[in-house]
Amino acid sequence: MSLYNITIQKAGVRFNRNWIFRNLDLQIKASEKWVITGSNGSGKSTLLHMISGRIWPSEGKISFTDIQGHDADQSSIYKLISMAAPYIELIEEFDLMQLTQFVNGHMNFHKGRGVKEIIDLMQLPNTGTKAIKHFSSGMKQRVKLTYAIMADRPVLLLDEPCSNLDEKAIAWYQEMVNSYANHKTIIVCSNNQTEEYPFCTNEYSTTMFQQK
Repeated sequence: MSLYNITIQKAGVRFNRNWIFRNLDLQIKASEKWVITGSNGSGKSTLLHMISGRIWPSEGKISFTDIQGHDADQSSIYKLISMAAPYIELIEEFDLMQLTQFVNGHMNFHKGRGVKEIIDLMQLPNTGTKAIKHFSSGMKQRVKLTYAIMADRPVLLLDEPCSNLDEKAIAWYQEMVNSYANHKTIIVCSNNQTEEYPFCTNEYSTTMFQQK
């Protein structure tokens, strides 16, 4: 798995006539751990979506460059990224085994781990044949986090990762990141909930956004 530097140059995102941010310059080096902090509605999720390729910058550019200096093709950036967020939907008609098989068919897991191994890591006993629609919000968040953390992709994006998690599940999440994603570039969006990013050593606050 190649590692990538992420470079954001004079980037801005606008919805209709309103700028969320402008003139943003940010250099995220391969394997660095960043947190983007800010209140609800401050634009941190918009920035994360721009990095993920879900939205394009209205101005400026973002590039992914491997450690040999080669830029990734814009159309293939999604193959470098895994993401977990409360608003990402799961296929609720599937049971956990079916869903994990489906995800495994679209991306490889870390070190070729199989479906059963991935489910075991979720620490959700006796749920393999239970439909996702019957899962609690906390259980669904465990599923999303496991898929994202265990994906064999070099960039991990986490938007408010501890949403709907209790104290025990938060400890599980932190251990998962430390055990299986320490080699990755990680970017966390958080409302200053420190339990979401104890492994991050770099911080960018949305209070630094320029909107004009």
